[in-house]
Amino acid sequence: MKKIILPLLLTGYFMTALAAVGALAWDWRKHEAPVQPIAFPHPTHILSVGLACAHCHTTADQSPRAGVPAMSVCMECHESAAADRPEIRQLAGYWERKEPVPWVRVHAVPWHVRFTHKRHIRAGVDCAVCHGELKAQTRVRQVRSLQMGFCVNCHRQKGAPTDCWACHK
Repeated sequence: MKKIILPLLLTGYFMTALAAVGALAWDWRKHEAPVQPIAFPHPTHILSVGLACAHCHTTADQSPRAGVPAMSVCMECHESAAADRPEIRQLAGYWERKEPVPWVRVHAVPWHVRFTHKRHIRAGVDCAVCHGELKAQTRVRQVRSLQMGFCVNCHRQKGAPTDCWACHK
């Protein structure tokens, strides 16, 4: 009986470990960009129009979150620019109804992480470091893991603090 129990326990242990490794190895890179209620072409706004990230994400250098741009920022141009296009008409509909666009969040860090865009912008970290080259993304998707290892490696490369309290609540 003892000859059977030990191999069963070892097999159970290794199967559990294998399942845990499989769960941790979930590949976030294979997930598609979420479908947004309005297709927003970053390449058009960045490359063709020449807008900087901070033009639309106005609070990024002042607050913890870059945030979704206010509709008024969009409507600065789109009350007249490309107003006949279906996506812009849809945007104008939200504006007229005074409804927020129900954007699907793409980037997020866990609740216990104290991340602030403000500090990273002031340190000269380019948005593309974490968000990828948005000027090449027709649909925004998460291109970096944004998990602790990614952040710690970047902090080490840039000489930024790596103590726990720098990022954790």
